[in-house]
Amino acid sequence: MSIAIVVGTRPEIIKMAPVVKELEKRRVEFIFIHSGQHYDYEMSQVFIEELGLPRPYESFELENSNPASQMGEMMIKLEEVLEKHRRPRVMLIQGDTNTMLAAGLTALKLGIRIGHVEAGLRSFDWRMPEEHNRRMIDHVSHYLFAPTEIAKKNLLEEHVWGEIFVTGNTVIDAIDMYFDKVREVEDKVLSQVKFREYVLVTFHRAENVDDPHVLRDFVRILRRSPIPVVYPIHPRTRRRLQEYGLWGQVEEIPHLQILPPQGYFEFLALMKNCRVIMTDSGGLQEEATHPKIRKPVLVLRTSTERPEAVIHGFARVVGINPVVVLTELEKILNENLKLPEQSPFGDGKAAMRIVDIALSKLET
Repeated sequence: MSIAIVVGTRPEIIKMAPVVKELEKRRVEFIFIHSGQHYDYEMSQVFIEELGLPRPYESFELENSNPASQMGEMMIKLEEVLEKHRRPRVMLIQGDTNTMLAAGLTALKLGIRIGHVEAGLRSFDWRMPEEHNRRMIDHVSHYLFAPTEIAKKNLLEEHVWGEIFVTGNTVIDAIDMYFDKVREVEDKVLSQVKFREYVLVTFHRAENVDDPHVLRDFVRILRRSPIPVVYPIHPRTRRRLQEYGLWGQVEEIPHLQILPPQGYFEFLALMKNCRVIMTDSGGLQEEATHPKIRKPVLVLRTSTERPEAVIHGFARVVGINPVVVLTELEKILNENLKLPEQSPFGDGKAAMRIVDIALSKLET
């Protein structure tokens, strides 16, 4: 088998699902590896089955949670697997997590060519661990699958030595592929929501939730929201709210509904039916632009690696100051907003282009 695909987190599984499906469609054999970065294998397998993906050939149970130790452990285990499978010629990796950097460095040392899906994203914010990872991955990759022209421009300005291809983002492919599943769960999801209209909130990044001052401001935003809030809470955020003595304040907010973490289809159903999204997530900024979602996003950060969403009117970077965030929320609720009909992140054919290129490179 000449192609390896490595994933380690739920967003990576979602974004690589269209690539996996495209390889299966063409009957191309590949090695599918799960690093176990975010979840133990059994939990991930449930999610992989939900998306109709094959069971990974290999998966790891990581003993370390410290980022440096975790990456070292992943590299050792990845090397063993790749040697066992006689070193595939190309490894496809996606995004900017510790799994992706570990996989990229391992492939580099083994002489395996690296194809980086979603290359060229830049927040220019060095506080973000993802910014460190994505820059290093891009500079060791042979094939850089940039989702947009802006991402390509970033890569050219950094003089990366690999080949650059603008493909679109596979997250748009994924929504196209699974939207019928969203319709199947939509009624059930909405029956659990207490409010007719709502703002959908997610907030989980380390630079936000690990700072008690930032988290306190976030609670103020929730408390003063002019519209009901639906909040599928990330386990990390719940822990920090409890540690900093803020959980009781959150539970007392009458217009706030806390939900457990949602599945992919369920979360898309919540996105489709909300008025506005407030988030510090990167992927949501992309998903919100899909023609079947088309929702405005307030980005609860001081920077974004998805400027296309801002340029095309879908997103506004508002930071975490409660006065600013609430002012922008009021503004967006009162505007007669006309969002573009098409996504700036592609036409749903990114996976086809990526596989075309990867297979052509195997012939050289």
